[in-house]
Amino acid sequence: MKAVKIPYAQLSPEALHGVIEEFVTRDGTDYGEVEVSLETKMAQVLAQIKSGKAVIVFDQATESCTVLRSNDPLVKALG
Repeated sequence: MKAVKIPYAQLSPEALHGVIEEFVTRDGTDYGEVEVSLETKMAQVLAQIKSGKAVIVFDQATESCTVLRSNDPLVKALG
């Protein structure tokens, strides 16, 4: 995988919103038994990104973005 970390501050507010919204609405993202609103999910992910606990990663092969935990082995391999 050819991937790069994208600093969230380099994205426009609209692009950042789009990346986070796509991530939290993606199939396979489950927040447990309690239903959480889309706005709350997005705010939680944004807070993790801003605190450095998560990062945005762009995969050049698939031309897609995802959000990964900062301690994910893939993120660590990116340096």
